[in-house]
Amino acid sequence: MSTLCISELNILLVEPSALQRKIITQQLQDEHVIAIDTATSLHEALESMLRVQPDLVISALHFDDGSATELLGAMRRLPALADIPFMLISSETRKSQLEIFKQSGTIAILPKPFTRHHLGAALNATLDVLDTDPVELEHYAIESLRVLVVDDSRMARKLISRVLTNLGIEHLFEAEDGRAAIELLGRETVDLVVTDYNMPEVNGLELTEYIRHSEFYAHLPVLMVTSEANEAHLSQVAHAGVNAMTDKPFEPENVKRLLVQMLDQS
Repeated sequence: MSTLCISELNILLVEPSALQRKIITQQLQDEHVIAIDTATSLHEALESMLRVQPDLVISALHFDDGSATELLGAMRRLPALADIPFMLISSETRKSQLEIFKQSGTIAILPKPFTRHHLGAALNATLDVLDTDPVELEHYAIESLRVLVVDDSRMARKLISRVLTNLGIEHLFEAEDGRAAIELLGRETVDLVVTDYNMPEVNGLELTEYIRHSEFYAHLPVLMVTSEANEAHLSQVAHAGVNAMTDKPFEPENVKRLLVQMLDQS
């Protein structure tokens, strides 16, 4: 469990609607969040973050002067803001519009309206990203594990690596797609592969198939972290021999549970 608590979080809420700001602020207060700053536009949000860096940004999708996509992009380009967890609240359901957030290390995407359970889970996921919580394994010393993270999104790799580091994993390798991962496997010894599904060159399915058909790597546990929703594709992945799958955005506690399950059974 995290040693931080929700009441210690400093949150910036970016929402142009006064009514929505009031509703969401009340819901955050119901979850015992005390420090809540607000902004109504992209520029106001960036100015606020540069003055006082929040622990989490909760944002609507559209503002008068831009969008959450532009806000997130600006944050990721600024070193002082690049690592701040980001949560989107939106009534948008189109996969094409939400995919950029799933691939950019967004901690959660909440629907409008969202439930208290949705909000609580997202806030707890933020705590898990911010705090260290080393995991204990029966068959491995966690600090000696060598993990390969494969994703074509640099920000997604960064978030996954941050979560793994918080669990006590010290040896991390990164690859931008399956082809680069295969090349790295030829040079480095790893104990676990964490991969995305949709990637150029060689995707997560093809990477898993390569691993399972290799006399050298067939034993490697594979965890797939993906926004893929196509049931046929997911069925192919399962049959290819992936050990576990979890969604993007993912809950760090769920990743921890899957890692313990996979590694202690391997």
